[in-house]
Formats: sequence, C-alpha cells, structure tokens
Amino acid sequence: MLSIARLGQLAAVLSLLTMTACSAPRATRYLLGNPENPYPQRKSPEIGDIVHLPTGTLVTRQQMLDVVTDARVVYVGETHDNPAAHRLELDALKALEERHPGKAALGMEMFVRSQQPVLDRWVAGDLDEKAFLKASRWYDNWKMDFAYYRDLLLYAKEKHIPVVALNAEKELVQAVRSKPLEELTPEQKAQLPEMDFSDPYQRAQTESMFSGHDSHGKMAVEGFTRAQTLWDETMAESAVRYLTSPAGKERHLLVVAGGNHVSYGFGIPRRVFRRLPTSYATIGGRELAVQRAEKPVTMEVVLPDFPNVPFDFLVNYAYEGLPKQGVLLGVMFEPDPKGRGLVVNTVVPDSNAARAGVQKGDLLLTMDNEQLKDSLDLIYAVKQKHVGDKSTLKLERKGEVLDLEVLFKIGEAPKHGKP
Repeated sequence: MLSIARLGQLAAVLSLLTMTACSAPRATRYLLGNPENPYPQRKSPEIGDIVHLPTGTLVTRQQMLDVVTDARVVYVGETHDNPAAHRLELDALKALEERHPGKAALGMEMFVRSQQPVLDRWVAGDLDEKAFLKASRWYDNWKMDFAYYRDLLLYAKEKHIPVVALNAEKELVQAVRSKPLEELTPEQKAQLPEMDFSDPYQRAQTESMFSGHDSHGKMAVEGFTRAQTLWDETMAESAVRYLTSPAGKERHLLVVAGGNHVSYGFGIPRRVFRRLPTSYATIGGRELAVQRAEKPVTMEVVLPDFPNVPFDFLVNYAYEGLPKQGVLLGVMFEPDPKGRGLVVNTVVPDSNAARAGVQKGDLLLTMDNEQLKDSLDLIYAVKQKHVGDKSTLKLERKGEVLDLEVLFKIGEAPKHGKP
C-alpha cells in the first residue's frame, strides 16, 4: 500500500505532466512524421491517384471537386506544358460552373492586366480564335502553344465565364528584376502592388534555385526574389480586386498559375488571404512518368523542407505531350518590311513547300485566299491542316504572281516561326 507521502509525490508528478502536456519544454520537443506528407500512402502512387494530403485519404476526382468547389477561391498549380494539368484545370472550372451556375470566374497567370479588354471581347464572343491570338499577342507574351489552353478558354467563352488577367506587365517585371525598388521611376512605383518580402519560405525557395552561384548569383537571387514577389503580389491583388468588385463579389474564382506560385501556399494564396480572408483550396500535380516524345526540360533543384503540405489535393498524372500536328509547310520567313506579305528565307529540302515549288526569296501573299500580313497568319493557317489536305499559296517571284498548290504530307509538328 502506498503511503500518504508517496501518494502526494505521485499527484505532484501527474500535475506537472498535465501542465506540460500541451506545451512541452523546447528541449524535449521532437518532430513526428513529415509535415509535407503527414500521412504517407502505404502503396506506391499510380497515375490517376488523388490524395488529400492533410489526411492521407485517397479520393476520386469527383470527391475532390465536390470539396474544392465549396471554397471561394480554387488554385491549381500547373506544369505549363503538360496537357494533363490543363485537363485538371478544365475539370475544376466545369465543376465550379456546375456547382455555382453563372457565378464562376477564371483567373490566369498567362495574361497581364493590359490584356483585360481583349479577354472581355473573347468571352463576349466578339473574337474568333485567330483574332484573339492576334489581339492578345499570345505568342509574343506567353510563348506557349495555344493548344495547351484552348479547351479551357473555349469553355469560358461558351459559358460566358469571365476571364481575369492576373499578371504584372512585362516591362515592370524587368525593371523590378534589374534594380532595387527605390531606384524605380515614379511611374513604375505607382504600378507596384503592396510588396511583402518577409516570407522566409519564399526566400528559401528562391535561394535554393540559385545555390552554388558566386556573388553574381547573389545579385540574381535578389533580382529574382523581387520579380517573384511582384508576380505573386500582383496576381493576388488582381484576384482580390475582381472578387471585391461589383462584377465579382458573388463569384467563385479558379486561379491557374505555375506550381511555384501555388505550392505550399506562400505564393498567391497567402497573399490573397492577407488582403481578403476567405475560403480557398489548392490542387497540384505530380508527374509519375514521362509519356511524350520531347525530352522534358528539368532543373536540378533541392528545395528546403517546408512545414506544411504542398497542396490540399495532389493529383498523380503523367507528363504528356501535345498530339502531333503531323504537317509542316517547311519554310522559314520574316515579314516584308513594306507589309505586303512574308519573305521566304529558307526552304527545307524535301518539305511540302519544296515539293510545291516555293523558293528562297519568294514573297508569300495569301494562303487559301487569306492574306498573310504577319507571322501568325501563316502559322495559324498551317496549324489547321492535316495530312492529305491541299492549299493554294499565292506568291510573288521577281515581279510575277504565281499560284502554287501545296499537298500536305507527314512532317514534324510545326513550331512558332517555322510552319
């Protein structure tokens, strides 16, 4: 039998444990598990698996969409050149529109604020695809194949879903990257959003991308940190401006941006919440296999450990490529200085153009009676062609106007500037 004194000692110990259970002394704290993956899966991930990272629960695509569409803002962090990521974005936009009919909106990193009038005209149905590409200067501003984003933007147009240009103007980004903020002109400073450089996780991520560089690399770190902050803060400000505007105050916004702007929440999501505390959910992807002909461009970056999950939902998919177009005209060209057409600089041997009789120095005037005023005219026209199609090229050669028939046979997928 315990003595009264012994019982008193035991009670004192239990009392101490009770007091310290919720706040252990710093020396005795330890990390249990991985904050970035607190409930690891018991099996290897497979393409198609979707994991709710905070709980480790495997869910279906529909279950994920049912959860995220509860939120006011849904963020999808994409790999820009992976069609699987863009299908995920389209699924999320469709789910928002179905859950909140007429109350969905789409915010896109790919457009700068000055392009908003063009986006409004697109959604209103005033522009066809070619006119939209020209008016938005798509290939000059984003430089990605429009095919990655076509279905997403076509759905927004079909359903009259507002598309919001989120990003900062390129000239401002270049200025911020190249010099400290205090050295900007008054006009440039007036364009800046509220800039918070205090986030330690963003800085750690940026520094890891430049690790191993010399002092010049340190300058690059500072410049890129400023640019990254400008991107994130501008996109956050643009999103909040829309959500608090008369047009957007009742809408649910899908934000699509590169994964580094969304993952771990310290990019756009935290900066939106600082301005407008509201519900949000994040979705990201992980490429488990490469299923594309092109070799992917990768960076050898070792990121630091972060104290939270990268996304609410992690979708496992393949790193895919776009379906091959299959036809190529086979010329390199430049716009005529007088604006009369396109001057052929090179004709690829044994190409469709060569077989049709196109020669170096020819001035291409029309293709199927459509005028060729700038590069996009020819690039867009060729992208519409398939194996076996025929076209008529009108060109001028040494003052003589000729009509040449082009029969499109198999070839490599066309690249910008090389149709």
